[in-house]
Amino acid sequence: MKLVSIITVNYNHSHVTDEFLDAFYKTNEYPNIEIIVVDNASKIDPVPAWVIKYPQVQFVRSEVNLGFAGGNNVGIGKAKGDLLFLVNNDTEFTPGLIKSLVDSFNEFPKTGMISPKIRYFQQPDTLQYAGYTNMNYFTARNYCVGAFEKDNGQYDHLSGLTGFGHGAAMMVSKEVIEKVGLMFENYFLYYEELDWGARIKKAGFEIRLNMQSLIYHKESVSVGQKSALKEFFMNRNRILFIRRNASLFQRILFYCHFIFLVTPRNIFSYIKEGHSDFIPILLRAIWWNLTNRVDSKNLGYKLK
Repeated sequence: MKLVSIITVNYNHSHVTDEFLDAFYKTNEYPNIEIIVVDNASKIDPVPAWVIKYPQVQFVRSEVNLGFAGGNNVGIGKAKGDLLFLVNNDTEFTPGLIKSLVDSFNEFPKTGMISPKIRYFQQPDTLQYAGYTNMNYFTARNYCVGAFEKDNGQYDHLSGLTGFGHGAAMMVSKEVIEKVGLMFENYFLYYEELDWGARIKKAGFEIRLNMQSLIYHKESVSVGQKSALKEFFMNRNRILFIRRNASLFQRILFYCHFIFLVTPRNIFSYIKEGHSDFIPILLRAIWWNLTNRVDSKNLGYKLK
């Protein structure tokens, strides 16, 4: 039986991680696991209390906020599993989840990454993810199948290949990590799992969806639905993703699309919604890409 390393990252929401661990031990039926929790420089260090409360869990504390990719990469570095299940700490497992995903790896040897069906925790009959379409490299857009729809099983037949895994719940093999490498940390937040997925597919592996497995997600506990942080990194990293993964021809057409269509549309939307303060955030995201290399470690945003 393959060892599965479950990796999750905490940042300033230790109670959410408590809920994650408590719920996990109530539902888990897969015996061969290890759990690794990375605390990403929370203002109040929760690790000492966790060590007492959850002695069976491995805790790692980073004194610097490394972002989504960096935090998960720390956990990956500690993992011993044949398969690594990277999950948000604001998720809740369902019975049989891990076994179902492991079975897919056993059945399809070319699998590099797999994600389960995801529903919203607060609206448990509503889908968040039933797979992704492939990326349109001219617009840097793809489509999340089933998002916000009531789950009546209408997408259950889609189990199989998908465009990308979902960052809230993605299982990867150690073989993939050895060949492709870790997640690219310079994104800090958003698009890093899409970049990882693009590299995984280029290396000849498959990304799959298992609609017979289910996880619930408490969306945006850490970041919030609307924030300057989110606007900056969503725009900065959308451009960065294309710079890293698209051909020259695709990049040129994307730049035209972003400057002449996306930018004015976003500015109009910000003004209409009363968020004119986001306009300089958008312009800063563009400027960052004009003045920084694709491997730059300069975030371009001062974290609080």
